[in-house]
Amino acid sequence: MPSNKTIAILNRQQTFADFSQLTKFRLSISVVISSLAGYFLAVQQVDYVTLLLLIVGGYAMVGASNAFNQVFEKDLDNLMLRTKNRPLPAGRMHPTSALFLGVILTVIGVAALYVINLKTAFFASISIFLYACVYTPLKQKTPLAVFVGAFPGAIPFMLGWVAATNEFGIEPGVLFMLQFFWQFPHFWAIGWLMHDQYEAAGFKMLPSGGRDQNTAFQIVFYTLWTVVISLIPAFQYTGALYLTKTASVLVFLLGAVFLYYAIKLMVAKTDHAARLLIRASIVYITGIQLIYVIDKFLLQ
Repeated sequence: MPSNKTIAILNRQQTFADFSQLTKFRLSISVVISSLAGYFLAVQQVDYVTLLLLIVGGYAMVGASNAFNQVFEKDLDNLMLRTKNRPLPAGRMHPTSALFLGVILTVIGVAALYVINLKTAFFASISIFLYACVYTPLKQKTPLAVFVGAFPGAIPFMLGWVAATNEFGIEPGVLFMLQFFWQFPHFWAIGWLMHDQYEAAGFKMLPSGGRDQNTAFQIVFYTLWTVVISLIPAFQYTGALYLTKTASVLVFLLGAVFLYYAIKLMVAKTDHAARLLIRASIVYITGIQLIYVIDKFLLQ
């Protein structure tokens, strides 16, 4: 039999794993990285206190959104293979505990971001409200839920800029639009791949309701708009946010690859093509943020 010490260690590991699942650790970290990219694009000199507050506040706010989402959808999560082992549907965590944790994370997040400035806390609060209180219930009613969910999903990239400058102008507006349009091909590709599971839970994630030509065309359409928006800073009409020629070429090439996989899905209409597009979309948004930041500090 395992010793009491071994049991205690296993319990701590399970608690940490449940916290990670409840707050969607990898997703939350990717959102924090997006916010940091926006911050670095705006600053001339890094303030490490602000940076720490942005990391803590950003993770707490995203973690809270995910916690509330899983509380509201605990019964539906039990219907899908990909989510039935989450802490709530699996019975490892009580909904009241998850709700309490969500509230605590919200308070921590708002407080940390408010110390940076009021605008940062305001936009983050709007994000959590839209995700938990509007996007989550809409998922069972209309595919427009993806449109609503794209708003909180687009806030982090611009949030870093607002945290650095305490201003919302054309620069964070472009960052917002880029991540806003990117989410449609990304989440529709996920919706395509997971269509049967989403359908079993009653979620309406695809714009046409099915894996058809209409959905595939819209994926390509929004991918094209994402690529176009990513190149706007190349024309230097976006204030302090602009790209050099070298960076513009790299952004264009990255966009061409992203668009290629979107078109490939429209032609093939297979799960394999959807899976490739999901990977391409992640590489694309990560690469775009990296190119933007490197261009500012090394090429300009």
